[in-house]
Amino acid sequence: MDPYACKATGVNLRRVSGGRWTRQPLCVVIPICLLALAGCGKQTSVTAEKPIGAAVKIDAPLGLPDVPVPAANPETAEAIALGRRLFYETKLSADSSLSCASCHNPRLGFTDGKQHSTGIGGKIGTRNAPTVVNAAYVPFQFWDGRAPSLEEQAGGPIANPIEMNQTHDLCASKLDADASYRADFEKTFGPGPVTIGKVKNAIASFERTLISGNSPFDAYMFGGDKKALSPAAIRGLEIFRDKNKGNCVTCHTISETYALFTDGKFHNIGAGVNGEGELTDLGRYDETKVEGDKGAFKTPTLRNVAKTGPYMHDGSLKTLKDVVDFYAGGGNSNPYLDKEIKEIKLSGREREDLVEFLESLTGDVPSNAGPPDSPGDLLP
Repeated sequence: MDPYACKATGVNLRRVSGGRWTRQPLCVVIPICLLALAGCGKQTSVTAEKPIGAAVKIDAPLGLPDVPVPAANPETAEAIALGRRLFYETKLSADSSLSCASCHNPRLGFTDGKQHSTGIGGKIGTRNAPTVVNAAYVPFQFWDGRAPSLEEQAGGPIANPIEMNQTHDLCASKLDADASYRADFEKTFGPGPVTIGKVKNAIASFERTLISGNSPFDAYMFGGDKKALSPAAIRGLEIFRDKNKGNCVTCHTISETYALFTDGKFHNIGAGVNGEGELTDLGRYDETKVEGDKGAFKTPTLRNVAKTGPYMHDGSLKTLKDVVDFYAGGGNSNPYLDKEIKEIKLSGREREDLVEFLESLTGDVPSNAGPPDSPGDLLP
């Protein structure tokens, strides 16, 4: 069975020289396997405020499938542009000090480079900020999967008391009081006041464009360029895929025609265990109350992983070498440890090869991803 389903027609949005856009006919393609993980056929919490412009498609680079887009929030050029503006807007926070980019900085792989994120008034969170790059491909958002869509994820930090600490109503009213924003929202969604639903849809539309592929690995694996990887990286790839060695591919998936490097699921890998062997964060369990979900967290993508340290949900590992050593040691023992996490014997060179392979997953940075007032550059 073909793993993709052709859903709807629209227009294809392509970038040409000078950062302009052109529209062409398209067929929106949605990976069935990912929709199934999210509960295919179930309604998510996407709001009814749909963009009114012509639908567009974001071209996926080498190594990635087409970007899944919900029918309730089709991609439009206007929604992407508004979402980009909102992503860098500090008015989303109570004291106008923080934006989405404060924790998801494009210069840092759309993370913040800190062990734990810093919120309003210097408040420190308990988890590491994951990258939003390629988040469009996974069915659940946040480390614990509490948001079923990018739309719901976009609204979470705004109201979180230790992140932006602003009610959704106040956020919408502040934007509605700005004539420039009112004009942009009307152009994107049609007449009517600014609502948090429109804010979430616009931010999610922009975040779906934050796609990164076309790495040396992709050139080697999917582009036929057998010189794209160094001999050490090729050896590292074999270790990564070897069930008797790294066995990393079990969770960080590689398919025949693309590689997401995540299964979109939740696993207890032995991270976040204190000296007494107790879990310091229950992770997915807090959402499901399923005993087996204790200490389980979403598998992060490994794309651009060399740029997104520190690592793990608690930011406890500083380097990729630390990560490899952690897995080689079988993680920290606890009653809920995933059955695939086992001690593995890797020589010093094999560990170095595995790190070099992980570094080969650094791909192209999405174009037009920096602040909208940046001078034609990708980054601020």
